[in-house]
Amino acid sequence: MAAMDLLGRIEAAATLLAPVIRRTPVVSSRVLSERIGHEVRLKCENLQRTGSFKPRGAYNRIANLPEAERVRGVVAASAGNHAQGVAWAATSLGIESTVFMPVGAALPKLVATKAYGATVHQVGETIDESLAAAHEFAAQTGATLVHPFDHLDIVSGQATVALEILEQIPDVGTVLVPTGGGGLLAGIAGALQRLAPQVRVIGVQAAEAAAWPASLAAGKPQRLESMATMADGIAVGLPGEVPFEHIVEAAPAILTVDEDALSRALLLCMERAKLIVEPAGAAAVAALMACTPEELDLRDGPVCAVLSGGNIDPLFLTRVVGHGLSAAGRYLSARITISDRPGSLSRLLAELGRTGASVLDVAHSRTGAWLAIDEVEVLLTLETRGPAHRDDVLTALADAGYAVRVQD
Repeated sequence: MAAMDLLGRIEAAATLLAPVIRRTPVVSSRVLSERIGHEVRLKCENLQRTGSFKPRGAYNRIANLPEAERVRGVVAASAGNHAQGVAWAATSLGIESTVFMPVGAALPKLVATKAYGATVHQVGETIDESLAAAHEFAAQTGATLVHPFDHLDIVSGQATVALEILEQIPDVGTVLVPTGGGGLLAGIAGALQRLAPQVRVIGVQAAEAAAWPASLAAGKPQRLESMATMADGIAVGLPGEVPFEHIVEAAPAILTVDEDALSRALLLCMERAKLIVEPAGAAAVAALMACTPEELDLRDGPVCAVLSGGNIDPLFLTRVVGHGLSAAGRYLSARITISDRPGSLSRLLAELGRTGASVLDVAHSRTGAWLAIDEVEVLLTLETRGPAHRDDVLTALADAGYAVRVQD
């Protein structure tokens, strides 16, 4: 595709979306700026309609359907953000939408998708099974399947994020983008390649769901055999053909981050930026926190990290925050064997009191097969002030004669 052809599509999408899509804010992050030595700003697509960037592409795709296709409605398969984006966009345009979601889809996302106006069917245990049902529905009814990333109208719609970044941060040097199927990365990289080729673009994947490195090495999309990540929004096993073409052309860098980095990034967004961000949405921040300067290879000028979404189940958020506290060295769970005699537990707690650690929970057991008849195992959950204080607590316990087993 000629350069002006894609750019023309992006500009047309921007005109179409301007009256209906929020121009999301950018906010500065002092803590990240100090860490990497560059000004860091966060592009808050978590504050977009439906809580993610997805309505940009969904609305652009559905609005461009000819009338003959509109009357037959649209169908999609998704466990979360795409489902809500399609439901909102279709309802806004007066078009019927049907969304297939896995049986195990998070309740808040299921409820929100229905609230945006879609007819929802829960089919299958995985997105692949839901997608098969969506294809069957499309074949039977004539409804148009709206793919989450593998269509040029989707890519062009997502690219409008880049146009806003250039308006809000004209001297931007580097843009980091959470990456799953590739629609958002393809759009942003394609737009910047044409409008600001000096800007470095970095796609960020969860290490346990990183299909892009192998796909780019092979020269075509390659399917992952398995995935296991908390960042379900970017857990895509097979990159899209359309995004692949544009990502190969624009050649952004691809970095991966582990689960600890994702949870610590989510926690930082909450504590320091006062923003609720889902694990996938925090991937760009995770890269700024975890990757080396050599890996980042930042250009001169401000750094923009895209927060791609903020839809997270409150129950899951509780678990991720706990994981993030542990990864940041502020949470310590340990098993300690002590004598089963009066005063033993109080002496242990007194020792902990001298370290300045805050005891959040205490549980003990006398039934472990490894315990002697006069022993009890105590499971302690402690709050510490960071990695150094955590190490000091463990050292103090060891010096006091306690054998400690740290829990992951």
